[in-house]
Amino acid sequence: MSDIITINGVEYAPTKRITVTRAVVVLDRGWIFAGDVTRQDGRIYMTRVVNLFRWESVGFPAVVTDPVGSNPDIRPILDLDVPAGSEVFSIPVADDWGLV
Repeated sequence: MSDIITINGVEYAPTKRITVTRAVVVLDRGWIFAGDVTRQDGRIYMTRVVNLFRWESVGFPAVVTDPVGSNPDIRPILDLDVPAGSEVFSIPVADDWGLV
């Protein structure tokens, strides 16, 4: 897969590559975690993990955008290893998301 796209005959490519490893990962049965994610051999490994346990008065997008100002209940937990099939979706976030 190429990172180059063509619009009206002009090719565009990224000038700076950003490696994002931290993500908010939503798993089946409603579990929501954030951590440094590695996907390997059908597993999702997460380190520096926090559990997004509860939030009130704002929607999920507001919590992801502003985890401090939206005042969610974020709880640190041990490293996580889950089957890749349990992932519903994930959202890349800043390297310190949920840790501040």
